[in-house]
Amino acid sequence: MPQIILTVSCPVRSGIVSAISTFLADQGCNIHDSSQFTDFENDRFFMRLSFASEEGKSREELSDGFAATAEAFGMTFAFHDPCEKMKVVIMVSHFGHCLNDLLYRWRIGALPIDIVAVISNHMDYQKVVVNHDIPFHCIKVTKANKPEAEAEQMRIVRETGADLIVLARYMQILSDEMCQKMSGRIINIHHSFLPSFKGANPYKQAFERGVKLIGATSHYVTADLDEGPIIEQDTVRVTHAQSPSDYVSLGRDVESQVLARAIHAHIHRRVFLSGNKTVVFPASPGEYASERMG
Repeated sequence: MPQIILTVSCPVRSGIVSAISTFLADQGCNIHDSSQFTDFENDRFFMRLSFASEEGKSREELSDGFAATAEAFGMTFAFHDPCEKMKVVIMVSHFGHCLNDLLYRWRIGALPIDIVAVISNHMDYQKVVVNHDIPFHCIKVTKANKPEAEAEQMRIVRETGADLIVLARYMQILSDEMCQKMSGRIINIHHSFLPSFKGANPYKQAFERGVKLIGATSHYVTADLDEGPIIEQDTVRVTHAQSPSDYVSLGRDVESQVLARAIHAHIHRRVFLSGNKTVVFPASPGEYASERMG
């Protein structure tokens, strides 16, 4: 039977889980996987359920029927079809390691998304993108034309119906207006040396300071540069015997992995915003295996 995902967010109070599970049982639904978390600091309850409707009810029918329950608890909710691939626009500049990694994962089915466009402020990756039969758009960005450039980027997002923008090492600062328009729908990746090593050659700076851990952070983009809610992070060890170029190579690997995991969590509706942080539920059973088989 087709799976359906229900995501719920609401103020903390008793009876939420009971109300949700009772509704689904009454609708002839069988819950296969469930995750929940209570954020007392922000007074928010979060829940994600994966279930099947044994009576074949549609998401629309379930959503209409759930409205009364949701209203009683002040819930924000949505029923999702996990088979519908999220439409994604990727933005990239000169560094292509994350782009190439995403294209590979997409091609083999390990990252079930629909890449509807790649936008760059340079021509470096036009050929590789076009060879994947994906539309490529080169939009130059300068201080003088930044508003017009962003307007063109947003036009592409609207016309393609994209639900998510991925900054795969896109080295331009987005305007506050764009960040607000796409709040919770822009994911960025960067090294985790910030704020210690800013500016050019952060890996060289880290090498000169004898850093022993290299890391990467993927987060939602906000108006505060590189300070949005964190989705995923990871680290890799380095030693005094390694060179600055080794640092760069290892850094690129961990950046690619962290960005892919962040996107994976987002498209499977496992990430919830809670104030300035996120709640990220673990992957459902078989989530990765089914994609590799596909």
